[in-house]
Amino acid sequence: MSIYFYTIASIAIISLISFVGILAIGLSPEKLKKITLWLVSLSAGTLLGDSFLHLLPEATAKNNDLTVWFMLIAGMLVFFVLEKFIHWRHCHISTSDNHPHPVGLMNMVGDALHNFIDGVIIAGSFIISIPLGLATSIAVIAHEIPQEIGDFGVLIHAGYTKKRAIFLNFLISLTALAGAIITLTIGTKIDSLIGYIAPFTAGGFIYIATADLIPEMRKETGLYQSFTQLVFLIIGIIVMLGLKLYFS
Repeated sequence: MSIYFYTIASIAIISLISFVGILAIGLSPEKLKKITLWLVSLSAGTLLGDSFLHLLPEATAKNNDLTVWFMLIAGMLVFFVLEKFIHWRHCHISTSDNHPHPVGLMNMVGDALHNFIDGVIIAGSFIISIPLGLATSIAVIAHEIPQEIGDFGVLIHAGYTKKRAIFLNFLISLTALAGAIITLTIGTKIDSLIGYIAPFTAGGFIYIATADLIPEMRKETGLYQSFTQLVFLIIGIIVMLGLKLYFS
C-alpha cells in the first residue's frame, strides 16, 4: 500500500504543478526568462543525477549485462522518436480565436503522452524501491516546472485564453495518473518488466538533459548567466547525491 500512496502523492504534486502558468502571468518577460533558465539548469542537474546516481546503479545491481545498456539506448531512441513526431507537424493557417494554431493541439498531444510516460516511470521506480521512486519523482518535478511554463506559453501563443490554457494544462497532467495506475496494476504482477524500467528511464532522462535542456542553456553566453546556470546544474546533482547518501 505504501507504493500506491507514494506514487499517487507524487502524481498529485506533479498535476498541481500544471498551475505554475498562473505565476507566469504576473511576471515580466525578462524575469520569466531568467527564472526559467535557472529552472532548466536545475532540471538538467536532477535528471543527470538521478540517471547516474540512482537509476543506472539500481539497474546494474539487479542485472549487470548488456540488457541494461540496450534498454538505456532504447530509452534515448524512444524519446528522440517521440520528440521528432511531436515537432514534425505544422499548419500554415493563421491563429485566431476560432482556429487555435495546431502547434497548440500538437503540444497538448505531446504533453499528454509525456505525462503518461512520467506516470509509468514514477510508478515503476516506486515498485523497484521507495528511495528510487522519491529520487525519480523529484527529478520529474524539477523538469515539469519549466516545461509547464513553456507549455502555458505555447497555448497562449496558439490562441487560447489564459484561463483555458491553465485548465487544459491541468487536464492533460492527469494522464500521468493513468500511466501510474496501469503500471501499478501490471508491474506488481510481472516482475520481469521492472528490471527494464530503470535503464529505460535513465536513457530518457539523459536524452532530455543532453539533447533538450543543456542546448537551451548554451544559448546564454554571458559570464554571469553561464555561472548561474552551472551553479543550479550542480545543485540539481547535489540534491540527487544527498538523497543517495541519505537512503544508503
